[in-house]
Amino acid sequence: MKKLSETKRQAILDAATQVFREVGFERASMSEICARVGGSKATLYNYYPSKAKLFFEVMLRNTESDLDAIYSTLEPATKDVAATLRRYGEKVLDLAYSPEILAARRLSYAEAGRFDIGRMVYEGACVRAEDRVSAFLAEAMRRGLLRKTDPRVAANHLMALLEAELLQRLLYHLVDAVDAKTIRGIVRRAIEVFMGGYAAR
Repeated sequence: MKKLSETKRQAILDAATQVFREVGFERASMSEICARVGGSKATLYNYYPSKAKLFFEVMLRNTESDLDAIYSTLEPATKDVAATLRRYGEKVLDLAYSPEILAARRLSYAEAGRFDIGRMVYEGACVRAEDRVSAFLAEAMRRGLLRKTDPRVAANHLMALLEAELLQRLLYHLVDAVDAKTIRGIVRRAIEVFMGGYAAR
């Protein structure tokens, strides 16, 4: 297989973004995406063997700037770890429970075992978040603001707490959107529990 040029890859992702936004995932077709890009459908399938895999590639690319803004809240020099984590948590849940990302997450759970989608989403989103959060927590531990322990375990505990009140409802399609006030309350409670376990004594 010839390596897909970066220019061609971006053209495919641009066309797919337009189609998904216009008609949604269910009604979007690889034929329409191919028609907008030009070239053969066989070539498109060589690089993106399913509509779902292409959809996740689009989602990961299109949330890049949102993720950069979220991670920028993790200021390593902060003196108030709890306040910083509240800001971070609110931004995370704002994005994670927005309608577009909710749909993508549900689809990712359904399609995780196919076409390596589970690995793609895990490495593209979950591991990246764990890396950034654990680096922030490690610095807070070094400065004596949090008790010293494995920062990656702490990062996973933090993410689990942030989603504890919502994740099952997401999985069972019982939530379509979450308002800002609800998110603030959820985050406040999650950070209280986290700091109760990890604050320096």
